[in-house]
Amino acid sequence: MAFEDMKAAVASILDEIAKRPEDRHVLQEQLREKIAEFESMGLPVPEDYLRLIDELDDDDADDLFDNMPV
Repeated sequence: MAFEDMKAAVASILDEIAKRPEDRHVLQEQLREKIAEFESMGLPVPEDYLRLIDELDDDDADDLFDNMPV
């Protein structure tokens, strides 16, 4: 798969995350797999994709504490 095709696939996943936030965790895993494909093919992973994964992971960590008593 060419670099531009890979970027289009990531864009599609990001669109789905925006449309279906309730399925975000499943779609996040698809995003991670796509980024792993970039790496396994020796393609450069765009910096904004890496930042996005970090942000999504931070959101997941925050979700763990949403129901904790204060």
